[in-house]
Amino acid sequence: MRAEIIAVGTELLLGQIVNTNAQYLSRGLAELGIDVYYQTVVGDNKDRLIEAIGIARGRAELLVFTGGLGPTLDDLTRDALADYLGRGVELHEPTMTKIVNMFAGRGGSFVESNRRQALLVDGATPLRNDTGLAVGNALNVEGTCYMLLPGPPREMKPMFDNDGSAWLKEQLGPASALHSVMLKFVGIGESGLEDLLIDLIREQQDPTIAPYAKEGEVAIRVSTKAGDAEEASRKMGGTLAEIRGRTAAYLYAEEDVPIEATVVRILTEQRRTLSLAESCTGGMVSELITTIPGSAVVYLGGVVTYSNGMKTSQLGVPKEMLEGPGAPGAISSETAAAMAEGMRKAADSDFALSVTGNAGPAAAEDKAVGLVYIGLAERGRETRVEKLQMSGDREGIRLRATKRALYMLWLSLTGRE
Repeated sequence: MRAEIIAVGTELLLGQIVNTNAQYLSRGLAELGIDVYYQTVVGDNKDRLIEAIGIARGRAELLVFTGGLGPTLDDLTRDALADYLGRGVELHEPTMTKIVNMFAGRGGSFVESNRRQALLVDGATPLRNDTGLAVGNALNVEGTCYMLLPGPPREMKPMFDNDGSAWLKEQLGPASALHSVMLKFVGIGESGLEDLLIDLIREQQDPTIAPYAKEGEVAIRVSTKAGDAEEASRKMGGTLAEIRGRTAAYLYAEEDVPIEATVVRILTEQRRTLSLAESCTGGMVSELITTIPGSAVVYLGGVVTYSNGMKTSQLGVPKEMLEGPGAPGAISSETAAAMAEGMRKAADSDFALSVTGNAGPAAAEDKAVGLVYIGLAERGRETRVEKLQMSGDREGIRLRATKRALYMLWLSLTGRE
């Protein structure tokens, strides 16, 4: 089934509110195996709304509306659909009773315009509103399904998740639902990952492969439509196995979690500890680690040593390594190693990560913007340092350096280095 989402409200067109309903509905419909091909936003104008319904009717079997079911004169969605279908409206008595009782319970007088929130297009199935007043509408007219949901997300979401989804499942019958596996990668960019999988992506039919990228991480969603999880697993099994085999050095999870969550989980399972010494990342590695519940079990602490003096006093980095003729400087492999080693000894941790570099915007120590060194000290092993030359703005460099440091730790934890 093809669907179109029609969000109604002039405030959306003016940018006064963000259309989060469309995102929520797109995900929910996809889980039901319904393909959303278009999203439309229409202002509070009945003629334009009727025009939008006609356009959507020509390219979709399901039209899902959000907004325009309230009590005021600019709440026009129900009336517009009734006019388009050539139908009238009828009062839903249970909703009307609920509205009257609400006013009575508040000690206020009933406002006649609130009757509009209890109206249904003739022949529609009512969708209960557990968190508001306006009743939802669902109807199938000559093979085209229409669903009218409130605009406020706190009303729309439970209505769709409960009565709305149940009604759609009845319309779909035994149709297959969408099943997906999210694969998460770090240490490789979107283009590099695509190059590893280019033949699979070009030849894909069922299952489908969809890449997603953000700073420092890449994701691939492998999806198929199937009657149940067992059938989906059979259909996706070969593709998933092929991807795993090609990307073992970068594939850190088969669920939508960040690399820091995986690192904390593995550290916990191995009963090992971590400390951090940061310079150019300014505590960003520590921030990501501590957002993960349970990180206190494995993360002992860290320091942000921005100045050379702090690197010496807090981490024991030799002053002559940082300053003076022939000194490697703060932005160097030697300093990255010394920072990691000093932090590991101070914390008595199993691992210590260090990050030092130039995130910009100007050169420092005659070192180019984007030059970063990451150190990894591990109990019982020689300290390793990785040199990176990154591009982009200051925040992008800091975030990618942070993710790269976590990737370096993940490689060591999993024996993939």
